[in-house]
Amino acid sequence: MAEDSWFDEDAGPLVRPFALTRGRTRPGRYDLDMITLVVAIGSHREPGREPEYARILAACQRPVSVAEVSATVDLPLVVVKVLLSDLIERGELLFRSPPRTVSPQTDRVVLQAVLDGVRNL
Repeated sequence: MAEDSWFDEDAGPLVRPFALTRGRTRPGRYDLDMITLVVAIGSHREPGREPEYARILAACQRPVSVAEVSATVDLPLVVVKVLLSDLIERGELLFRSPPRTVSPQTDRVVLQAVLDGVRNL
C-alpha cells in the first residue's frame, strides 16, 4: 500500500500569512503605501534571522516600493507591510512615503475624466 500524503505539493506554503505576522493585520505606526520606498541598512545575512525577514531584507538592498517587495518575496501585501514595519522598528530599514499633494482642482479634473470615460462606454 502506498503511503498517503496529507498535503499536496501544489497547495503552496503550509504556513498561513497571519501566522507570519502573529495575527497582526496593520503595519503599526508607519503609513506604508504600495508606492512607499524602502531600503535595507546593512547586511541581511544575520544568523538566526527568520527566513521571511531575511528574504525581505535581501529584496531591499536597493530602494524599492512596498509593492515590489511583496511581489519579490511572494507574500500578500498586508503581510509584507507588517513585516516591513517590524524591520523599520528594529532600525534595519529606512522608508520614504510619497508626498501627499492633492489639490481640489486635480481631484475635480480626474473625476471629470473618469466620468467622461464611463459615459463613452
